Amino acid sequence: MKKRLTHGTFLLIVSMFVWVCGCVTTSGPGGGPQSASDMANQQADAAMYRPIVYANASKPGPMIIVLPGDIKSANATFTQKITNNNIADFGEIELERAGFQVLERSNLGDMLKEIQLAFGLGDPQAMKKFQKGKFKSTKWFVKFDILKAEPVAAVQQGFDGSALGAITGSLIGGRSGSAVAAGASSVQTSEGAGIWIVGLRYKVMDANTSEQKANGYFEEKMEIGAKSTSFLGVSQSQQNVMTLDGLAQRLVQTAVADIDLRCK
Repeated sequence: MKKRLTHGTFLLIVSMFVWVCGCVTTSGPGGGPQSASDMANQQADAAMYRPIVYANASKPGPMIIVLPGDIKSANATFTQKITNNNIADFGEIELERAGFQVLERSNLGDMLKEIQLAFGLGDPQAMKKFQKGKFKSTKWFVKFDILKAEPVAAVQQGFDGSALGAITGSLIGGRSGSAVAAGASSVQTSEGAGIWIVGLRYKVMDANTSEQKANGYFEEKMEIGAKSTSFLGVSQSQQNVMTLDGLAQRLVQTAVADIDLRCK
């Protein structure tokens, strides 16, 4: 009876090792083990800039100016990483790729603040003084605002083999029990995931009247996750992160795709 119990317990421990530690070795190309460098590069590739094809990119768009938008979120983590100028820069890049003629903000100099003030007041008379020289052919102003940026969910879970090692060591006993207990106690796993939701609104405004011509709102979800496993001295940790600025740029791409369809 004692022998059968020991054998059954041993099989149970082996099964649990396989279940808990199945992710320690990750298969790479050709079925072999994947190196840490391979995994890190895969994660970096996923976070890199991804150009998209705009439906009407071959059709020239009018002259536009991208104004720095507003970030309405009070989340410190987001505002430390993303500024309204970052988002405006993304907007200029994507609008140019979509075929619009973009007058860069760096060419506006101090006049940019005056233009922003005039649009904030919504005063057509104040806008008329800008419709001359290099601004004469400007048809629209475009503005991208972040209305929402917040972590909405976070989950942590893990496994500590210390208690299991103590139990199995006492059940089996002897040197075999000590070996199994040491193996079980070495199992440590942890996993965490957090979800962010970021929402962006765009507005297209007439450069002569400040009248709003088009607008739209889009949201994207981003997951930040980390996972680590340790078994018999072999450890592995992995973090899956898409950066907040990368998420903001993808939201700008979505907005520009909508502008490309509606404003040409």
